[in-house]
Formats: sequence, structure tokens, C-alpha cells
Amino acid sequence: MRIPSTDASVADRGDSRALRVGFAAIVLAMLPAVLDQTILATALPTIATDLGRLADVSWVVTAYVVSAAAATPLWGKLADRHGRKRLLEASLAIFLAASALCGIAQSLPMLIVSRAVQGAAAGGLMTLAYAAVGDLVSPRQRGRYQGYIAATFGAAAAIGPLLGGLLVQHASWRWVFYVNLPVGLLALAGLRLRLPAASSQSPKAALDVVGAALLATATAALMLVCVWGGQRYRWASPEILVLLGVLAISALALVVRTRRAEDPIVPLSLLRSPVVALSSTALFLVTATMFSVTVFVPVFLQTTTGATPTQAGLLLIPMLVGITLSTNLSGRIIERTGRYKPFPLAGLTMIAAAMVGLALVVEHPSQVTTGVALALFGLGFGMVGQVLIIAVQNGVDRRELGVAMAVTSFFRALGGAAGAAILGAIFAARVGTAGTGTIAVKAAGRADVIGGVHIVFLVTAPIALLALLAVIAIKEIPLRGAGQPPRPDGPPKEASGQPTPAAATR
Repeated sequence: MRIPSTDASVADRGDSRALRVGFAAIVLAMLPAVLDQTILATALPTIATDLGRLADVSWVVTAYVVSAAAATPLWGKLADRHGRKRLLEASLAIFLAASALCGIAQSLPMLIVSRAVQGAAAGGLMTLAYAAVGDLVSPRQRGRYQGYIAATFGAAAAIGPLLGGLLVQHASWRWVFYVNLPVGLLALAGLRLRLPAASSQSPKAALDVVGAALLATATAALMLVCVWGGQRYRWASPEILVLLGVLAISALALVVRTRRAEDPIVPLSLLRSPVVALSSTALFLVTATMFSVTVFVPVFLQTTTGATPTQAGLLLIPMLVGITLSTNLSGRIIERTGRYKPFPLAGLTMIAAAMVGLALVVEHPSQVTTGVALALFGLGFGMVGQVLIIAVQNGVDRRELGVAMAVTSFFRALGGAAGAAILGAIFAARVGTAGTGTIAVKAAGRADVIGGVHIVFLVTAPIALLALLAVIAIKEIPLRGAGQPPRPDGPPKEASGQPTPAAATR
């Protein structure tokens, strides 16, 4: 049965079966893209042996990350113009085709190109799946359902490396990509049958292809600077300087083009929206804090407590449990009360406290104290990311939901890349090596590693506090519950600094 196009959510219409099947399809659609970020790590050495050198295999990861970030805004715009369901199905179909091509790749260049296509499709999957949740449930219910998504992500992040290792050991590295196919095909069937086809804007102007190309160029240059700077190339190397030049020129041209385009890829009016701008800033900063935990906690555990790489990875489980618990709990409270702002305020405070705690115990850590700090970090992190997405969804016109989710996804991806670059550079400067991350660890002594990690944790705490300041400035718009009619013109608008009838609260 096809669900008709409508502005009412499935929950508003009381169709519980369509809600369950549609939501399950969305989760399944996102799952391959989430797994792909962790499952591949254990397969890279084997891929290098079969297809090329280990140094060149880094392109398999870089191509995916850069193309995902560059394509994300375009997916959001296309979805708002032609329908989120249609574009979500298209992105999933492309992702599955690219996965198959990755699996049959007979050379490293073919694998890299296929990974670039796969990454571009993944940018659409992550963005449009979140937007599609808005077509299924009312704003007050989104916290609970996005909590389910967060739980799925946590499980996928935990089992990804293990699953990848099992596939490589007992089958072939090619199954790291083939495993996406059955899950994705099932999701595609669910999306086709049960996801509502929400109404979309009829394009009044041609797609701004020039603007899309400029945005993709600027994004790719910025991501490559973050990924390569201080690792593959020195920050002052000709390669990085050329990329910075490309970034500056394309960004300037993009601003000029956006002001003149009749239907720009990312409207400046959307970026001027306080809830979008402030939430995106907070998402950028909080995603950067995650890098300091996932990379540098295992580093100092192995250096100071003698933990093996596997044990260090397992000690991240308290963080994943904390994220799952707090995301689900906050989602249910939001559904009951309609209030969401207190959660990122509390969450960012907890993140800052966790980073200070890690910095204080880094010279004399134990696995127990580290586990407690990581659990606190996870509890805080789970109350930030998903909740700010709800704030953005509730604060923009529903017709711009796709591009709004693309903006938040873009800043999250950029925050991860910038966090890797900045915090990695800080660590490398302390240990006195030219590289970052694990490269620096191999060349540094125990005292240098401890000092570098200590500084990274101290720097991360004020990053969380900056995100807290951004959230403080967000004005909370009451969330609509199931059964309440959607506002046809989007959220209440502010004019001349006067409060709207639906008064915003601090």
C-alpha cells in the first residue's frame, strides 16, 4: 500500500503499522553507512596486501569522507525540491551499487573511485534519513525515535570492528562491502512500501549547478586540509597552501553566487536563522570533542596502564552505554514535556567535567576511573547531538527540512575533521614529532605521550564550554505533539525583536 503525500506525519494519522515499518526501514537504510565507518578499519591491511601499498590505502578512507561531506548539501536541496522519500531511495540505491563495485574491485584506483561514490551516497543517507523521521512523527516524538537511532549507532560502532575482523579472517575483505547488500535491499523495500511521500516544493527555478559545484569544491578542499594537514603534508607545504587557496577562492565565489542565485543550494536566510546557526555551531564543537575521546583515550590507556589495543577499545563501551541511555531517556522526557533545551545544557556541562576529570587523572589513571569519566562523557554526549537536531527540525519551515538537516550533517562532519586536525596538531606539537595521532605515539616517549594527551583533554574542555554558550543563546520553541495540527507556515517567526504568540522560552 502506498501512503499518500501529506504534510501530516504518520503518527498524526494514527497508522501504527506504517510508523513501525517506515521507521525500521529508515534505521536499516542508515545502518550500512554507519557500519561502513568502523567495519573497514580491520580490513585495510589485507586490502593493501591484495591491491596496493598501505600508504595508498588511506585514500580508501579519505575518498569516502571527503565525498560524503561535499555531497551532503546537494542531497538536502534536491530532497526539498523533489521529495525526501524519492531522494532517500536514490541515495540508498547508489550506495548499494557502489558497495557492490567496491566488493568486486580488482585494483586500488577502482576501489577508491567506488568508495568516493559510496561516500557521496552516504552523505544523502544520513541527512535524508533524519529528515524522513520528521515525516513519520511529530516534533515531540522525534527525541524518542532518534534515541532508538542512537542506540543502533552505538551498537554498530561497537560491533563494526569485530564484524570486520571476522569477515576478513573467515571469508574475504570483499564481504566488508557485500554485507551492505542484504540489509540495504530490505531497507529499500521498506522505504518503498511504507515511508510517506511528504509534499515538496515545486522547483520554481533551475537547480543552481554552479553553486553546487563551488560548494563541493570548497568543502572538498577544506576536508582535505583537515585530513592531510600535519599528517601527510606539513601545514606550510605547497600542497596545503594550494588547497587553502582553492578553499578561499571557491568560498568567496560561492558567497557571491548564493547572493545572486534565484534558488541557492543553501539559502543565506537559513544560515541566518538563529536556531540553525547556533545548533550547527554547537554540533561542530561537540563532534570535535568526541575525537579527543575516541583517539586519545586508547592512546594513553595503552601507554600508561599497559592495556592492549583490544582492551583499550573495549574500555570505550561505558561511553557507548552512556550515550544510549541518555539519548533514550532525554527523548522520552522531551516527548512528555515538550521541552528540549535543558538537555544539551546539562550534557555539555557533563562533557566539560568529564574532560577535566580525564586531564586530572591522566598521569595516574586506572581503568576504573577512566571508565567512570567515559560514562559521564557518554551521558552528556547523548543529550546534545540528537536533541539539537530536534531543535533545528522544529525551528525551520518543513519545506526546508532536507537542506536544514544537510547543514547540520555538514557541520558535524566538519567538526570531526577539524577536531582531528586541531587536536592532532596540538598533540604532535607537545610530543615533538611531525606527525599526529598514532604516528606521533610511535616516535614519542611515555612522558611525552602523557603530556600531549593531558593538553588535548585540557583544550577539549573549553571547546565543550563554547558549545554550551551557543546552546544558551538558542531560544526554545515549544514542540508540537502528535495529534496537534502542524503549523502550515513553519515555526513562529520573530519580527522587530518582539516575541511571537508561541512565546520562546529560555
